[in-house]
Amino acid sequence: MFPFARVVWHVIKATRQPPLSSLTDTHVSRHMCWPHDLDFWLELNNGRALSLYDIGRSAMAQRAGLIGVLRRKRWGLTMAGSSTRFRRRIHGFERFEMRSRAVCWDDRFIYLEQSMWKANGECASHVLYRAAVTDSNGIVPPHDLLDAMGLQEVSPAMPPWIVEWCKTEALRPWPPMQDQDLDIHRIDDA
Repeated sequence: MFPFARVVWHVIKATRQPPLSSLTDTHVSRHMCWPHDLDFWLELNNGRALSLYDIGRSAMAQRAGLIGVLRRKRWGLTMAGSSTRFRRRIHGFERFEMRSRAVCWDDRFIYLEQSMWKANGECASHVLYRAAVTDSNGIVPPHDLLDAMGLQEVSPAMPPWIVEWCKTEALRPWPPMQDQDLDIHRIDDA
């Protein structure tokens, strides 16, 4: 189940923290891996890790003033793509730090990065998101979002690794290949 209570708790905590002075400032939050976050191998489940990243992004959005703008304008927020690296295990009851920030934006998307850090200083995982703000007409350009937030920021230069990721994503077929195009051998559950 999605950790709704944890999201609410972290957003409330974020309202008590100073606002982020820039969209690219880093929001730092602290977490613990609870038993219901574990997989069969007794480590943080990869799907739950992405849900926990939602918590960090929500708190970051609160501190940046984004949540108020979304409510006022009746806009939505969606993820249009992601790429995740897992490098170190997080075990039950282990504490970790999450860092969340916007890296840059283009004419359609905001690129966010988040990472989980173990107490010994090792990075456990890192995720890149392509996020979009939406309204009833589709995607709201980031410059319109920044105007609504009262920010006059210009996007930092897009790092080469994000540029290359965008190029690679553009090569990926959509919709994905259909079953008739693949030589699939199905195994039915017993």
